[in-house]
Amino acid sequence: MSAPGAPAAVITIDGPSGSGKGTVARRVADVLGWQLLDSGALYRLVALAGAARGLDFADEAAHAAVAAGLDARFEADGTGGERVLLEGQDVTRALRAETTGNMASVVAAMPAVRAALLGRQRAYATAPGLVADGRDMGTVVFPRAGLKVFLTASAEERAQRRHKQLKEKGLTANLAGLSQEILARDQRDAGRSVAPLRPAGDAVLVDSTGMPIEAVVSRVLDLARERFPAIR
Repeated sequence: MSAPGAPAAVITIDGPSGSGKGTVARRVADVLGWQLLDSGALYRLVALAGAARGLDFADEAAHAAVAAGLDARFEADGTGGERVLLEGQDVTRALRAETTGNMASVVAAMPAVRAALLGRQRAYATAPGLVADGRDMGTVVFPRAGLKVFLTASAEERAQRRHKQLKEKGLTANLAGLSQEILARDQRDAGRSVAPLRPAGDAVLVDSTGMPIEAVVSRVLDLARERFPAIR
């Protein structure tokens, strides 16, 4: 537990699309009993809300206004899963669609949108701790995090993982198309002028290519126990 008035412990897990950071972050947070921040979901929600309003995809000011007043809730669905509500509507399925991810990648490159969501993301850091996953958690949002992990994997493996994930959710997906989209998103995320995708200088690099998810989670938990003595 954090001492009264002390900043909450934070673990950041950054990485490219399909690296497994969302799954790893969720499992690590479950084991530790910490808060979870899925920062990518916030950008996806801004993209969905903007599309629902018929906004010009290049209108940064309008999307920033949407981000500033985002009406979103994350709830348990009663079966151990998650339900996401946007302005009272269930958007759980639409949120994870590949088209939404591609829209979110464009929206996330807008400086005004990132600025509008910054305070909201930082507010998740509450006791006993937070596990935050995204692309700039360790570099911009939580630069003083006690543990920063940069999780990656080969583009081929990331495409295969994403393909499997989408099929399990009943969504259509084309493996070749996913590979192209992942590479394009990597270039877009790494090349944007604000908060580009890159490891923090003090991040621990974890290449999960060929690693089962349980091994990656175990690796992150071992690192957490080294950095945070209060964790048993």
